[in-house]
Amino acid sequence: MLLAAAASAVLACALLLWQPMGAQPKFAGILFGIALGLALAALLRRFMPDGCDAAPAKLRKRYTREVMLAMAGYMVLLVASSLLLKRVDEPLLRALVALLPVPPVVLMLRAMVRYIRDVDELQQRIELEAVSFATGFVSLVYLTGGFLQVAKVIDIPAGAAMIWVFPLVCLAYGLAKAVVVRRYN
Repeated sequence: MLLAAAASAVLACALLLWQPMGAQPKFAGILFGIALGLALAALLRRFMPDGCDAAPAKLRKRYTREVMLAMAGYMVLLVASSLLLKRVDEPLLRALVALLPVPPVVLMLRAMVRYIRDVDELQQRIELEAVSFATGFVSLVYLTGGFLQVAKVIDIPAGAAMIWVFPLVCLAYGLAKAVVVRRYN
């Protein structure tokens, strides 16, 4: 899987660098994002200790299925939303179209909450510590960025910064969990 992820990342980078006439930069960006996500997932899986998740297999399968379905819905609705926003002018309709990707994220959060409620106390503690570290880290990064933005050292559009908060929390959570679980092994 690691090899496939690396090959996908190389392919996506090649597509980003070489764009034939008429090629959609968004398509290359989507491919790059998928490749990067696969590479990060493969790295997390590779370096995550074996005892990282002591939940029963049935519970892990349910969680994986629910998250994968939610993320697939998110990707489809995100693309649909970005395409529809080019054609819609009315503010209320634009707001509804812009919020199309939110319900699958809610479903993903629901899957996370169900999973944490159903695992044993030790696994809940591991999850709590990992989420706490991730949230603190991302909050610190966002706060630091805000200070730099106010000082006019950087200039990042607010919309772009806001969209990346949740994915960054998820990434930081995965990395923090790999570190936290080592305390309990």
